[in-house]
Amino acid sequence: MLPGNINPRQMKAMMKKLGMNVEQIEDVQSIVIKTPKGNWIFDSAEVSAMTMQGQTTYQVTGNPRFEEAAPEIPAEDVTMVAAQANVPEEKAREALVACRGDIAEAIMKLAQ
Repeated sequence: MLPGNINPRQMKAMMKKLGMNVEQIEDVQSIVIKTPKGNWIFDSAEVSAMTMQGQTTYQVTGNPRFEEAAPEIPAEDVTMVAAQANVPEEKAREALVACRGDIAEAIMKLAQ
């Protein structure tokens, strides 16, 4: 029973009268919401789709985890770090990623 002593079948009938249609989306493995700062990942999420007045709204339920986005490393930065530290560009890129794009820190790290 749902709150207010309404059983689920009655609730579904009332929603249908109001033009609402709710369905569970089955077998969802994961949901990823991408933002500039990183990604919200919902593993084993439950997803419902509710359609009302031609508009569909999705509800995601689950335990999210946040993964920060890797910084974009410009090619010029990679070239500069490689030249200053006298290392291959691949190694310079790895150092820049590890230092979150900080050029000075990457050069210092490679110089050690």
